[in-house]
Parts: sequence; C-alpha cells; structure tokens
Amino acid sequence: MQHRSLELRLLRSFLCVAETRSVTETARRMGRSQPAITLQIAKLEEQIGRKLFRDDTRRPSLTNDGDMVLSYAKAILQLHDEMLGRLSAPDVEGHVVLGTPDLYAAYLLPSILALFRESFPRIQVELRCSLSTPLVGLVQRGEVDIALVTRMRGFTGGELVREEPLVWIEGEGHQASLMHPVPLALLPPGNIYRDHAIEQLERAGRKWRIACISDSVGGLQAAVFAGMAVTVLGRSAVVAGMQEIHMPELFPPLPKVGLLLYEAPGLQNEAAKTLHRYLSRYIRLEDDLALPALSDPGWDASPARGVDRAVPAAPL
Repeated sequence: MQHRSLELRLLRSFLCVAETRSVTETARRMGRSQPAITLQIAKLEEQIGRKLFRDDTRRPSLTNDGDMVLSYAKAILQLHDEMLGRLSAPDVEGHVVLGTPDLYAAYLLPSILALFRESFPRIQVELRCSLSTPLVGLVQRGEVDIALVTRMRGFTGGELVREEPLVWIEGEGHQASLMHPVPLALLPPGNIYRDHAIEQLERAGRKWRIACISDSVGGLQAAVFAGMAVTVLGRSAVVAGMQEIHMPELFPPLPKVGLLLYEAPGLQNEAAKTLHRYLSRYIRLEDDLALPALSDPGWDASPARGVDRAVPAAPL
C-alpha cells in the first residue's frame, strides 16, 4: 500500500481559509499572495483526491469532505504545535498581567490557563478581573499586558477571537418568564448584554422592570436561581439550576456578542506575546481537545472556532 503525506503548510492555509471564508484574509495572515493560497488549496485537493470547497458559492464554503478534513486538520496541527511548543517552552519565562471580566475567568479560561502553565512553567500569569470598558483603558495605557473583553459599542481595535450566542435564562422550576411585566436581572447600564435584553423586549412590545442590578454575574445568578428574574447570558455560562427560555414570541432571539483580545501598545514582553498567541488560537477551539503550547514566535495563529464549555458565571 502506498502511503501519502500531506504538507502541514497546506493544512494550515486550508484551516485559515475554512475559518475566515476568505482567501484574501488568509493571504494577509500568512504573508502570501492570493494566487499562492489558491494554489496551495488546489495542491491539497490534488493530494487528498477530494474537492474541499464548493464551486457554487461566492465565498469559500466547505463540501462534506471539506468538513471532515477540517476536523482532522485541526487535530493534526494542534499535536504538531504542541510538540514544538513543549520542546521550546523552557526557554520562555517572565511575568504577564492578563485582564478579563470574571465571567471569562470562571468559565472560559481555567482549562486553557491550566494547560498553558503546564507548557510554560516559567511564565507567571497574574489575572486581573474587571469590567470590559475599564480593562480596555488599562491595556491601552499598558497597565495590563493582555485583555480579553466583551466587545461593547464604541470599542475599536482588538482581535475578534470568538462570538458568543446570547440566550434568555430563568431558574429551573420557576416561571419568571411568565410574569408581567418581565422581571429582569441585569448588569449596570452600558453593558451590551443589558442593552440587547431591553432592546429586544421593547421591540416585541413587552413591558419589563428591573428586579436586580449587579456588577457581577454572581448576583444575576442569585436572582435567577431564586426565581426572581429573567436574565441574559452567553450560552456557555448556562449551568445546573438554569434553563433557556424558548418562547420567541415573548422573548425574541438575541444576537451574538464578540470577544476581543487586546495587547498593550508596543508590547515587548516575550512571555506576554506567547500567552497572546496561545489565547488567540485556543479560545476559538470548539472541541475539548488537548490544547497545544504555541511558543514558536514565528507561528501564525490562524483562527479556529470558539470553545463552548459549561462552567459557572460572572461581569462582562
């Protein structure tokens, strides 16, 4: 039996085109020309012997075979990068200040940071929890090295690393959703979760009242668990004791919110750059796989999709 080998650079270009749905953006990220990326995809299809992208769409869209290859490409590149990262991890050391709302500190980052610490034992990460708006100011002034925040109206810059679906939530066994006016547990004014909740209810002609305002999502949870109120959170923050509300005529569907990753201007801290590359890629992962360490400074963090994990809540 003749064994075929696939080139990792072709898989990396394929992964980036599949996730961005743009040859132009892939060329920019890879530092190559658009024709070069197109040739790489054609070469990969020739090596595999299958069509990976459909011809009948304006933007790159995967075929069924392309979907299958995408899942394997992610795993192959993750293992490859993990091996290289672990071999070079001892050479990277330093101190990093990472700012994020406590929602992400509690639900999204624990497993990622735990594996980062295993891969880079000489990098010390200091976690600083705050709301998104003040964190953007802190990172822009260089008071924190990296910030992972919720994209608010008026935010500029930052790298979009995930889009989180928002959902209506009430406590299990309670019927706060049937109360009139609708009792709401919300974060303070200026938060995008709050804005979307009120906008959608008013668009549907529903009357509402404030039952709870909390700087922390822990306060919102308390109101929900007690049956006092309905709230809006990202789907990944739904835990035992909560239930999604599926009544679109009363609670219209909510949009997704973006998660932005910022780094301080002129950042020269190699430890911080290493963590930034790690987060940039692995916050996007949708499968709970082993998370590789990206300590090669020249590695190009092509985007993958977001990770959905069910772990407990907190502010945005």
